[in-house]
Amino acid sequence: MHSSTFFSLVSNGSPVRHGEHDAVVPWWSFTKAVLSAVSLSLVRDGLVRLDDAVLEGPFTLRQLLRHEAGLADYGELVEYHAAVARGEAPWPADEMVQRLDATRLRYAPGAGWRYSNVGYMYVARLIERVTGLALEEALKQRALAPLGLSRVRAAKTRADLDGVCLGAASTYDPGWVYHGLLVGPLSDAALFLDRLLAGHLLPDSLLQEMQAARPLGGPLPGRPWTSPGYGLGLMQGVVDTGLTLCGHTGAGPGSVVAVYRSAYGVDTASCAVFREGSGEGFAEGEVVNRLSATLKPEKSGD
Repeated sequence: MHSSTFFSLVSNGSPVRHGEHDAVVPWWSFTKAVLSAVSLSLVRDGLVRLDDAVLEGPFTLRQLLRHEAGLADYGELVEYHAAVARGEAPWPADEMVQRLDATRLRYAPGAGWRYSNVGYMYVARLIERVTGLALEEALKQRALAPLGLSRVRAAKTRADLDGVCLGAASTYDPGWVYHGLLVGPLSDAALFLDRLLAGHLLPDSLLQEMQAARPLGGPLPGRPWTSPGYGLGLMQGVVDTGLTLCGHTGAGPGSVVAVYRSAYGVDTASCAVFREGSGEGFAEGEVVNRLSATLKPEKSGD
């Protein structure tokens, strides 16, 4: 079965239009970059601090954003994937927490690294508590609207995914994404990242905090990373062409999205790739190819 692949590119701050760039797609875990940006806007405004314990503690906001809080992930549950595949209604969040034994920390906060969607569920709750707004409204007011993006929305029910490219997962219920799922044009994902990292939302000090990545070891098999790392809601590291990428990959039933920004000399470029089917490495590889061709055109044929 043929898998469609779309991409959108921003070069030196200006969108470069390509084919299916306005296809509305699920942002999957690229949503984490938006949650992180909104959290850091709260830090910017003095409403929270990165290194204070959060209500769900004993971990801090920084540890949640960088997956260092000691929390497990519901993606580890076989029954989670089975329930999604059967098209069941999402479990209530409390039931998910109980099934995962999520209140039991797997390591002392700060002492290790373990990717955790549960941690970002707590980030989403913190945003709602501090702002007094529903999550979607908080994301719009604090990040999406300030960056000039009006077509991105939260998908909470199956009906909210009407008109969204879902590949083979046409009956997916977004309630299975406990930290919230944003959907929007692929071009807006590239624009969001480009404008965020260009300094249009946060001061340089917080952008530096956001990009201070914890090294995650050596190359990732089947993926272009040679020195991967994870910052505050951002994947960051060196890839096999020598570029340093900053952004996020996301995967869900039926599709993958990869959204990254890089720089070469004075030039910058951001690329978002959406692929129907599976293959995080394929989507990331497409991003690398297009960023390399844009930023280092003399090297693209090597």
